[in-house]
Amino acid sequence: MGASGSIRDRQGAPAAASKKHMKRINFTVTVEELRLLASLASDQLFRRQFIDPRMPGYKGSPEELDLGKALVGRMRLIIDDGSRHTTSAMARTPSKEREII
Repeated sequence: MGASGSIRDRQGAPAAASKKHMKRINFTVTVEELRLLASLASDQLFRRQFIDPRMPGYKGSPEELDLGKALVGRMRLIIDDGSRHTTSAMARTPSKEREII
């Protein structure tokens, strides 16, 4: 935290300002790993939206909740797309019928 008590990024800028210029990263996961991450993130979002607000002293971040929901939605789209490709790759291709001459 900065001297004023606000959350700051690594360069010292307020965290809210750094959201405009988020750094993108890439990493490889399997469809199953992504499915697990999406499930865990969804559970955490549920907790933040419905359970945490009932706790004394709770200070929520609607922007963070919206960002999390959008991220889970994107992960689910990727999972659905990855599942279709995996299933279609495993599907048996019809064999060519022999021609009788």
